[in-house]
Amino acid sequence: MRVIAELPHPDCKITLFQMNQKYIIKFEQGNLEQSYKLAELDLTGGGVNEVFQILDEEFIKTVTDRFKLMRGDFSAAYNRQQY
Repeated sequence: MRVIAELPHPDCKITLFQMNQKYIIKFEQGNLEQSYKLAELDLTGGGVNEVFQILDEEFIKTVTDRFKLMRGDFSAAYNRQQY
């Protein structure tokens, strides 16, 4: 797996990898991460630039909102084990 790009964003770290004819888009925020896989064949030939177009602000907002949900879910599970 090799790193293709890192995209700056104030809310999370975004890293684009390439492996086995797939792009892997990884979002990190603190101790949480989300990843999305996209086959190169699913793209219309735009390659990495096409992946960048998919990562618009609307999509990134859903990812950061999901991080909030994930953090809440994990905190609730952790707190249940403390009692």
